[in-house]
Amino acid sequence: MFDELLKRGYDVKTLQHARTILETEFAEAIAELQSVLLPITIPIEELVFGGGGKTKVVQRIEARFNELAWTKHNFQLTKLVDGIATQAISHEIDHVKRYGNGVLALEIEWNNKDPFFDRDLRSFRQLHADGAISMGLVITRGASL
Repeated sequence: MFDELLKRGYDVKTLQHARTILETEFAEAIAELQSVLLPITIPIEELVFGGGGKTKVVQRIEARFNELAWTKHNFQLTKLVDGIATQAISHEIDHVKRYGNGVLALEIEWNNKDPFFDRDLRSFRQLHADGAISMGLVITRGASL
């Protein structure tokens, strides 16, 4: 799985049984992920020059995911007690795609800071526990960059 990405120097990490789940339940998603990431190039200028907001490489990655119908979604979770809403939580996820076997959620955290990474992992954990998503995926810049 992700052999071409590994050959191109990507770091791919899976936790728990994610690899098996992706391979057996989400083969189409693997193909889409690779089709987005394999052609990505990052000109040196984009690495050298800083600046606020989304980087150009992230804009290119997001545009490609949007073309493949990985769209932004705001999950609304409501806790009901005797039919009365007692608590409501929302989680906005940058890219969500529904497949026949389930739902994948994807965040791109390129210049990631620990609080944002932790927030994404908590959101994914909550959404998975509540049955809203099958799996959460994070794309981030590797240590070599």
